[in-house]
Amino acid sequence: MATNVEINKNSVIGDVIKAVPGAEAVIRKYFGSGCFTCPGINMESISFGATMHNIDPEKIVEEIKQLKTS
Repeated sequence: MATNVEINKNSVIGDVIKAVPGAEAVIRKYFGSGCFTCPGINMESISFGATMHNIDPEKIVEEIKQLKTS
């Protein structure tokens, strides 16, 4: 299922999970399951999470964008 929501490194993690089927698995892969019990999920961006986990945010964005084209 594709979605028209624009995903970029400034997208809020919680919004991405709601908008893109499969995005939760990508977030869990890179950030771990602790992300889902943190209230910050509804206000922190992919970029912020990536910084906290020392990961290139563009890698996560690209993987989520691949889900949108599937």
